[in-house]
Amino acid sequence: MKSNCLHLAIPAGDLEVAKKFYCGVFGCKTGNSEEGRWVDIDFWGNELTLHQSEEKLPNVRHKVDMGAVAVPHFGIHLPDDEFQALKARIEAAGLEYLDKPYRRFVGSEYEQETFFIEDPNGNVLEMKTMVNPELMFK
Repeated sequence: MKSNCLHLAIPAGDLEVAKKFYCGVFGCKTGNSEEGRWVDIDFWGNELTLHQSEEKLPNVRHKVDMGAVAVPHFGIHLPDDEFQALKARIEAAGLEYLDKPYRRFVGSEYEQETFFIEDPNGNVLEMKTMVNPELMFK
């Protein structure tokens, strides 16, 4: 893992259910953990710490070009082949999207495909693939 990775800790509800989602569907791996309390997930090279919890994060919707998106949310930018494979795993698992896959900025240099999905505890993830990822911070 790179030393400058992002660390994010979230309430995960039932850890076993959350691990099945992140590892079984998303294809992530587990790392360090404290049995029954928390587990680190290798979220594409970033440290996502899932905490056993009763609570959920609140969310609201904010308007953007594609409609109203759930906030807070987090996610990752993936190469297109990994993004399409993730969509196939989500569909094979019979999960429903919070916001179905959508192409944004069509025809522009910032064109991308994105979708939103909730984990088992209601945490919202936005997964993306960009046609020109090198322009993300241009």
